[in-house]
Amino acid sequence: MGKLTDILGDGGFDDINNRWNLTGAAGDFGPLPPGEYITHIASGELESSRNRGTPGYKLTHRVVKGPGESLDYVDRLFWDDIWLTPAALPMAKRDLAKLGVTSLEQLEQPLPLGIRCRVQLALRKGDDGSEFNSAVRFDVLGIDTPEADPFAPDDAESDDDLDDSFEFGKGSKTDDDSDDAKGGDDV
Repeated sequence: MGKLTDILGDGGFDDINNRWNLTGAAGDFGPLPPGEYITHIASGELESSRNRGTPGYKLTHRVVKGPGESLDYVDRLFWDDIWLTPAALPMAKRDLAKLGVTSLEQLEQPLPLGIRCRVQLALRKGDDGSEFNSAVRFDVLGIDTPEADPFAPDDAESDDDLDDSFEFGKGSKTDDDSDDAKGGDDV
Protein backbone atom coordinates (compact mmCIF):
# COMPACT_ATOMS: atom_id res chain seq x y z
CA MET A 1 0.00 0.00 0.00
CA GLY A 2 1.34 3.42 -0.93
CA LYS A 3 1.85 6.41 1.34
CA LEU A 4 -0.22 9.58 1.26
CA THR A 5 2.93 11.71 1.20
CA ASP A 6 3.97 9.94 -2.03
CA ILE A 7 0.87 11.04 -3.96
CA LEU A 8 0.59 14.53 -2.46
CA GLY A 9 4.11 15.66 -3.32
CA ASP A 10 6.21 18.35 -1.62
CA GLY A 11 4.28 20.31 0.98
CA GLY A 12 0.97 18.78 -0.05
CA PHE A 13 0.65 16.68 3.08
CA ASP A 14 0.78 19.65 5.45
CA ASP A 15 -1.93 21.47 3.51
CA ILE A 16 -4.32 18.53 3.30
CA ASN A 17 -3.62 17.58 6.90
CA ASN A 18 -4.53 21.10 8.10
CA ARG A 19 -7.68 21.10 5.99
CA TRP A 20 -8.60 17.62 7.27
CA ASN A 21 -8.32 18.80 10.86
CA LEU A 22 -10.43 21.93 10.24
CA THR A 23 -13.16 20.32 8.12
CA GLY A 24 -16.34 18.88 9.57
CA ALA A 25 -17.87 15.77 8.03
CA ALA A 26 -20.76 16.32 5.63
CA GLY A 27 -24.15 15.20 6.82
CA ASP A 28 -25.99 12.40 5.09
CA PHE A 29 -28.60 13.40 2.56
CA GLY A 30 -32.01 12.45 3.81
CA PRO A 31 -35.18 12.59 1.78
CA LEU A 32 -36.35 15.94 0.48
CA PRO A 33 -39.22 17.61 2.34
CA PRO A 34 -42.63 17.18 0.74
CA GLY A 35 -43.89 19.94 -1.53
CA GLU A 36 -43.81 21.27 -5.07
CA TYR A 37 -40.47 21.25 -6.89
CA ILE A 38 -39.32 22.60 -10.24
CA THR A 39 -36.93 20.12 -11.82
CA HIS A 40 -35.06 19.20 -14.96
CA ILE A 41 -35.20 15.59 -15.98
CA ALA A 42 -31.58 14.45 -15.95
CA SER A 43 -32.28 11.03 -17.47
CA GLY A 44 -34.80 8.32 -18.16
CA GLU A 45 -33.70 4.68 -18.14
CA LEU A 46 -35.30 1.27 -18.40
CA GLU A 47 -35.01 -0.71 -15.18
CA SER A 48 -36.07 -3.83 -13.31
CA SER A 49 -36.94 -3.55 -9.62
CA ARG A 50 -34.46 -5.15 -7.23
CA ASN A 51 -36.92 -7.31 -5.30
CA ARG A 52 -39.31 -8.70 -7.91
CA GLY A 53 -37.75 -7.75 -11.23
CA THR A 54 -40.76 -5.59 -12.14
CA PRO A 55 -40.07 -3.77 -15.42
CA GLY A 56 -40.13 0.01 -15.30
CA TYR A 57 -38.76 3.31 -16.52
CA LYS A 58 -36.86 5.42 -13.99
CA LEU A 59 -36.84 9.21 -14.31
CA THR A 60 -34.06 11.09 -12.56
CA HIS A 61 -35.09 14.62 -11.55
CA ARG A 62 -32.56 17.36 -10.69
CA VAL A 63 -34.02 20.09 -8.46
CA VAL A 64 -34.04 23.63 -9.88
CA LYS A 65 -36.28 25.17 -7.16
CA GLY A 66 -37.75 23.72 -4.00
CA PRO A 67 -41.00 24.44 -2.16
CA GLY A 68 -41.75 28.15 -1.85
CA GLU A 69 -39.08 29.07 -4.44
CA SER A 70 -36.40 27.70 -2.06
CA LEU A 71 -32.93 27.24 -3.52
CA ASP A 72 -31.80 25.08 -0.58
CA TYR A 73 -32.18 21.87 -2.55
CA VAL A 74 -30.81 22.95 -5.93
CA ASP A 75 -29.04 20.11 -7.77
CA ARG A 76 -30.37 17.43 -5.41
CA LEU A 77 -31.67 14.38 -7.22
CA PHE A 78 -34.76 12.25 -6.75
CA TRP A 79 -36.26 9.45 -8.79
CA ASP A 80 -39.68 8.60 -10.14
CA ASP A 81 -40.45 5.00 -11.13
CA ILE A 82 -42.96 4.46 -13.92
CA TRP A 83 -43.92 0.77 -13.81
CA LEU A 84 -44.51 -1.14 -17.03
CA THR A 85 -46.94 -3.80 -15.81
CA PRO A 86 -50.42 -4.55 -17.19
CA ALA A 87 -52.08 -2.92 -14.16
CA ALA A 88 -49.85 0.19 -14.32
CA LEU A 89 -49.86 0.73 -18.11
CA PRO A 90 -52.68 3.34 -18.11
CA MET A 91 -50.72 5.53 -15.66
CA ALA A 92 -47.43 4.80 -17.44
CA LYS A 93 -48.87 5.88 -20.80
CA ARG A 94 -50.28 9.06 -19.20
CA ASP A 95 -46.95 10.03 -17.61
CA LEU A 96 -44.77 9.02 -20.56
CA ALA A 97 -47.00 10.93 -22.99
CA LYS A 98 -46.21 14.09 -20.99
CA LEU A 99 -42.58 13.51 -22.01
CA GLY A 100 -43.46 12.90 -25.65
CA VAL A 101 -43.02 9.12 -25.37
CA THR A 102 -45.81 7.43 -27.32
CA SER A 103 -44.25 4.06 -28.16
CA LEU A 104 -42.26 1.47 -26.23
CA GLU A 105 -39.37 1.78 -28.71
CA GLN A 106 -38.85 5.39 -27.59
CA LEU A 107 -37.98 4.13 -24.08
CA GLU A 108 -34.70 2.85 -25.50
CA GLN A 109 -33.72 6.34 -26.67
CA PRO A 110 -32.43 9.20 -24.48
CA LEU A 111 -34.93 11.87 -23.48
CA PRO A 112 -34.36 15.40 -24.81
CA LEU A 113 -32.18 17.55 -22.57
CA GLY A 114 -33.73 20.35 -20.53
CA ILE A 115 -37.24 19.00 -19.86
CA ARG A 116 -38.53 21.26 -17.04
CA CYS A 117 -41.22 19.82 -14.75
CA ARG A 118 -43.36 20.76 -11.78
CA VAL A 119 -43.36 17.77 -9.41
CA GLN A 120 -45.47 17.21 -6.32
CA LEU A 121 -43.19 15.27 -4.00
CA ALA A 122 -44.45 13.32 -0.98
CA LEU A 123 -42.61 11.73 1.92
CA ARG A 124 -43.44 8.04 2.42
CA LYS A 125 -42.49 5.55 5.10
CA GLY A 126 -41.46 1.98 4.28
CA ASP A 127 -42.43 -1.12 6.24
CA ASP A 128 -39.03 -0.97 7.93
CA GLY A 129 -39.64 2.64 9.06
CA SER A 130 -37.28 4.21 6.51
CA GLU A 131 -38.44 7.43 4.86
CA PHE A 132 -38.24 8.03 1.12
CA ASN A 133 -39.56 10.43 -1.49
CA SER A 134 -42.34 9.58 -3.89
CA ALA A 135 -43.39 11.71 -6.85
CA VAL A 136 -47.18 11.98 -6.63
CA ARG A 137 -47.53 13.69 -10.02
CA PHE A 138 -45.61 15.80 -12.47
CA ASP A 139 -46.38 18.19 -15.29
CA VAL A 140 -44.01 19.20 -18.06
CA LEU A 141 -43.61 22.99 -18.13
CA GLY A 142 -41.35 23.24 -21.16
CA ILE A 143 -37.91 22.52 -22.49
CA ASP A 144 -35.04 24.76 -21.45
CA THR A 145 -31.93 25.21 -23.54
CA PRO A 146 -29.19 23.33 -21.67
CA GLU A 147 -26.25 25.39 -20.42
CA ALA A 148 -23.38 25.47 -22.88
CA ASP A 149 -20.47 23.18 -22.19
CA PRO A 150 -17.54 25.52 -21.43
CA PHE A 151 -15.17 23.01 -23.04
CA ALA A 152 -17.14 22.54 -26.26
CA PRO A 153 -15.67 23.95 -29.48
CA ASP A 154 -16.80 27.42 -30.47
CA ASP A 155 -19.76 27.23 -32.86
CA ALA A 156 -18.37 30.18 -34.82
CA GLU A 157 -15.34 28.10 -35.77
CA SER A 158 -15.96 26.34 -39.07
CA ASP A 159 -13.97 23.64 -40.80
CA ASP A 160 -12.63 26.32 -43.14
CA ASP A 161 -10.85 27.97 -40.20
CA LEU A 162 -8.99 24.81 -39.24
CA ASP A 163 -5.31 24.38 -40.01
CA ASP A 164 -5.12 21.36 -42.30
CA SER A 165 -1.43 21.71 -43.16
CA PHE A 166 -0.67 18.63 -41.06
CA GLU A 167 -1.04 15.55 -43.24
CA PHE A 168 -2.42 13.07 -40.76
CA GLY A 169 -0.85 9.65 -41.16
CA LYS A 170 1.96 10.78 -43.49
CA GLY A 171 5.14 9.04 -42.52
CA SER A 172 3.43 6.31 -40.54
CA LYS A 173 4.01 2.72 -41.50
CA THR A 174 1.19 0.45 -42.60
CA ASP A 175 1.41 -3.28 -43.19
CA ASP A 176 2.09 -2.61 -46.89
CA ASP A 177 4.86 -0.14 -46.02
CA SER A 178 6.86 -2.57 -43.91
CA ASP A 179 10.48 -3.19 -44.92
CA ASP A 180 9.65 -6.85 -45.69
CA ALA A 181 6.84 -5.86 -48.08
CA LYS A 182 9.14 -3.44 -49.89
CA GLY A 183 12.00 -5.88 -50.03
CA GLY A 184 14.08 -3.72 -47.69
CA ASP A 185 17.70 -4.33 -46.87
CA ASP A 186 18.50 -6.98 -44.32
CA VAL A 187 21.13 -5.96 -41.86
